[in-house]
Amino acid sequence: MSNRLFQSIIHQMKETLGRTIGVVDESGTVVASTELTTIGEVIGTRIADVFAVNASVALDGCTYRAFGSPMQPEFAVYVEGTDGLADKYAGILAISLANIKQYYDEKYDKSNFIKNVMLDNILPGDIYLKGRELHFNNDAVRVVFLVRLSQPCEISVFDTISSLFPDKSKDFVVNINETDIAIIKDIAPTIEVKDLEKLARSVIDSLESESAGFAIVGIGTQVKGIKDLAKSFKEAQVALEVGKVFDTEKVIVSYENLGIARLIYQLPSKLCEMFLREVFKRGSIESLDHETLFTIQKFFENNLNVSETSRKLFVHRNTLVYRLEKIRKLTGLDLREFDDAIVFKVALMVKKYLDSSPIKY
Repeated sequence: MSNRLFQSIIHQMKETLGRTIGVVDESGTVVASTELTTIGEVIGTRIADVFAVNASVALDGCTYRAFGSPMQPEFAVYVEGTDGLADKYAGILAISLANIKQYYDEKYDKSNFIKNVMLDNILPGDIYLKGRELHFNNDAVRVVFLVRLSQPCEISVFDTISSLFPDKSKDFVVNINETDIAIIKDIAPTIEVKDLEKLARSVIDSLESESAGFAIVGIGTQVKGIKDLAKSFKEAQVALEVGKVFDTEKVIVSYENLGIARLIYQLPSKLCEMFLREVFKRGSIESLDHETLFTIQKFFENNLNVSETSRKLFVHRNTLVYRLEKIRKLTGLDLREFDDAIVFKVALMVKKYLDSSPIKY
């Protein structure tokens, strides 16, 4: 908040009220006053009493009233005198300055601007103009991390994440909703995905150390310019949703590493259903029992190697060959053949995708 704006309002009120009035911050430093010589001075040590209550407080011959955030007021207005009129003046000024501060913050606050850009709440033509007004570097490369918490976000969790990114001029931490927090990180153009994943891991580790509950992180792609932050943010959302379907064990999911899962996620459900019907003409995929599906999973994990898979499953090689032959008879697909294996793998992923009913962004 600009102290100059406070000073402008206070100066205009001077003649109307006919009393000394001013504004102090949490430390007790005068940031605006009708007596210009007092600006920068620190008042008495009891200033904490003013910010501790949601009411007027008489202190050193003046009436104080805190204003700003309801949970944690940042400023207090003071009016000369401790009479009823001073109390009224303080109350009126506190309401007025709080509303002016809110309007100013919404208009000029960088975090609010970033949030609106990410959520597509600002016209493309206004992004560049507003970015210049707020002195944003439009040539910087940035990436969006989306932290999703297992429980509603508390102030302490937001503060924990914010403390990991101290450069407030370049990096931004923004509340999206009660469980999602976005981190907009200014990065070097040459940074690699593995480095971004290490940073995401440090966020998760910090939250775990603070007992903030379980969290997962989605990482969008790197973008240059402010307007493309919405793209990176949506990619981070998609990464979380796709990861929830195909990589349930992962707590860090990067959009760039989604591979074929990203393509499946973008397909219409009707097309996926048609694909499954075409692949499994001889019999439904539901006809495969749990043991058979587990065998298929291990066969894929071991790169279609019969000997290695049988060893990992603790079964005879001939037993595995028998199971694979059974799958071929049921589905018409021989998993020992590379092309058939690819089709079957994609079909399993499509089935998993349809069963999950994912949210699309």
